[in-house]
Amino acid sequence: MNDNNYIKYNRSSNFLRGCLIVLIAISILIIGVGAIFGTVYLRKLQITSPTEERIEKTAEKQETIKEKEITKEETSKEQEIVKSEAMLVNPVTEVAKKVQPSVVNITVEVIEYDIFGREGLVPAVGSGVIFSEDGYILTNAHVVEEAEKENIKVTFFDGKTEKAKLVGMEPRADIAVIKVDKKNLKAAEFISVRDIEVGDLAVAIGSPFGFQQTVTSGIVSALGREIPQLIGGEEYKVVVDLIQTDAAINMGNSGGALANIEGKVMGINTLIISPNQMYGLMPTSVGLGFAIPSDIATNIANQIIKYGKSRIPIIGIKMGDSTDPDVPGVFVVQVFEDLPAEKAGIKVGDIITKCNNIVLRTQLDLIAEIVKYNVGDKVELEIYRYGKKFTTKVELVDAPPGYGR
Repeated sequence: MNDNNYIKYNRSSNFLRGCLIVLIAISILIIGVGAIFGTVYLRKLQITSPTEERIEKTAEKQETIKEKEITKEETSKEQEIVKSEAMLVNPVTEVAKKVQPSVVNITVEVIEYDIFGREGLVPAVGSGVIFSEDGYILTNAHVVEEAEKENIKVTFFDGKTEKAKLVGMEPRADIAVIKVDKKNLKAAEFISVRDIEVGDLAVAIGSPFGFQQTVTSGIVSALGREIPQLIGGEEYKVVVDLIQTDAAINMGNSGGALANIEGKVMGINTLIISPNQMYGLMPTSVGLGFAIPSDIATNIANQIIKYGKSRIPIIGIKMGDSTDPDVPGVFVVQVFEDLPAEKAGIKVGDIITKCNNIVLRTQLDLIAEIVKYNVGDKVELEIYRYGKKFTTKVELVDAPPGYGR
């Protein structure tokens, strides 16, 4: 190869080499530009993505808030419905609806004398509770005991009036039963005082001062009240174990119902204590009313209906209250011959501490328990004697003539 050819070849080779370098440079430039644009694009994606996420989260939160608002609205509506129902369903209203048809107004005429000794009939009013659907009505003895037998009238819830006759009464317990010639009456439902607690709702229904079907309410203020100064009879006081209530009771409520929240009669309203009595004035309610427990009232009523008189059982002892501070109960003062207490081995000086597992504090507690049972029933007494306790069963009997005198 000569020199000219070599020079031509060398120039051609340099040209090709230069073109290759240019292509490589262009490729690098394109890649670089692409990388720059790609980075910018990715950055844009990175910047945009959280925003979208925030938007999505915001939308989700808004939906959640809406759901909560709907739930709150529904809850609020439910609460309003419950409140409305509570306002509509007043317990006293429900009790009144159930008990009023079983409470009657009793009108009697009693003989009174004026200052000149002239005799006249004067109207008096009381209340009563329908005891059975065939016409027996439970009331207080003091409502009817002075009434002329042919002048007892009963006005029912529907306003109809019927004549009534006296079946029998037990003044010691202030319970009487009268009867009307009428069927399919709505008899009251009764509940034991043992199922009642202090603080329970108490609804009194009767005819205070002649205002028939009057409803008042309060609570059971106390149980087991004893008011011996208001009870007649030295040896056997049976108006005991009274229910105390602050429901307004006035003259005319006597013999009416004292009902609980279930509309069951727990007692027969019988008396009130009022400051007016101290001054010889007409007593009015000051929140101290008393009712005979249904246990006692219904038991005596059943006895009167069955036998025409009450048969309040006895065990045959003269009682006092224990003076031993460590052993409260009933102190046995005397044991009568041939009566259940003597046959059961009870002796003078014994202290009766329980009757059918009911703790006794005073002699009136024992009377309150015995009067709930009938002649022929047996009760278990716990006796304390010389530091030891034992139990014995005693059969209840009817009081013989002249008992306790």
